[in-house]
Amino acid sequence: MKGRMGFLGLTALLGGALACTALALGGGLPDVQPTLRGDLNIHDPTVLRLPGGYVAMGTGYEGIDAGTLRLKTSADGVTWADAGHLGNTQPAWVAKVLGETPPNLWAPSLYQRGSVTYLYYSASTFGKNTSGIGLMTHAKLDPKRPSVGWVDRGLVLSSKAGDSFNAIDPARLDTADGRAWLAYGSWWDGIRLRELDPVGGLVKPGTSEIRLASRGGRAIEAPSLVQHGGYTYLFVSFDRCCAGLSSTYQIMVGRSRSVTGPYLDRAGRSLLEGGGTEIQASKGRFVGPGGQEMFRTARGDALAYHFYDGDQGGTPILQTSPIVWGADGWPTLPALPLGETP
Repeated sequence: MKGRMGFLGLTALLGGALACTALALGGGLPDVQPTLRGDLNIHDPTVLRLPGGYVAMGTGYEGIDAGTLRLKTSADGVTWADAGHLGNTQPAWVAKVLGETPPNLWAPSLYQRGSVTYLYYSASTFGKNTSGIGLMTHAKLDPKRPSVGWVDRGLVLSSKAGDSFNAIDPARLDTADGRAWLAYGSWWDGIRLRELDPVGGLVKPGTSEIRLASRGGRAIEAPSLVQHGGYTYLFVSFDRCCAGLSSTYQIMVGRSRSVTGPYLDRAGRSLLEGGGTEIQASKGRFVGPGGQEMFRTARGDALAYHFYDGDQGGTPILQTSPIVWGADGWPTLPALPLGETP
C-alpha cells in the first residue's frame, strides 16, 4: 500500500551524467534519466516547479515529527536538500476519521491553479481502508519557505471498512473545460475518480464516484492523470510497495479519450479488467519503481517516482524523468541513469 513506510537517513546518488540531468529538466530530451544529487530520501514523491525552484513532498517518517509530510527543495531540479516537515501536528480530522492517530501521513500530491497551490494527502493505516484524503492550500508557495503559509481545508473524502475502495493516493487534474478531477485509490476494487469544485478544491456536491481501473482485488494504486494529444493518460503502480528490496512495484499506464474513461492499454485491454502497459519495472539497483506522479517542467511533461536503492539497502530514493511521447501517442521513459536500462 502506497505510503506505508517512513524512512530515515540522508541518501545520495553519486556519478556523472550532469549534462543529461540538466537537459532532463531544462533543455531537450536526453537518452538517459537524470542523475539526481543531494538528499533524495523520499517515498511517494510529488514535485512542483515554481518560480525560483522546485518543491517536493513525500510520506512522513513513522513516529518522527508527528509523522507529518516531508519536504525537499531544489534550485534546479537536480540537487535536492531536506527542508524539514509540514507542521508539528496532524490535522484534527485525521483522528476523527480513523479513530486513531496514525504513525505518519502518506502520499501527498501538489497541484497549482493560477497562483494557488493545492496539497492533497492521505491518512490511513496499513492494510485497512478506514482512510481519508485531506486538503491544504497555499496562496503563493515560496520554494525557499515551503513549510509556512498553508491553510487547512479539511477532509475531502473518506472510506471505511466495508467500502469497495480505499480513500488514499490522491492526484488532481484540471481540464480545459474548467472542470477539476481527483483520482485516488489503493488495492480493494482499484482506482476511482470524483469531480472537484475547481476553486475550493473539495468534492463537488451532487457528483458520484467513477471507476477507472481495477485488478479484482490485486495490487493497484498511486494514480496520476495527464492529458496529451487528445487523450487522458492514467499512470498507476502495480504490485508490492513498501518492502525495501523485496518490493515489486512497477509503473503502468493506460489512456482514454475522456477523463472519465474507459482506459485501455496499448494492447487494447481495459484497465478495469486488469490491463496496463508497463513503462518501468525493477532493473539493477533500481528496485520497485513506483508511487509516481506527473509534473511539468520548462520543456514538457515529467514523472517523479521513488525506487528502493539496491546499493543502499533498500532506502527509498527520488527519481525524476522526462516523459517521451512517441509518434503513436504512447509515453515511454528514457533509460535509467548510471548505465541501467528499464
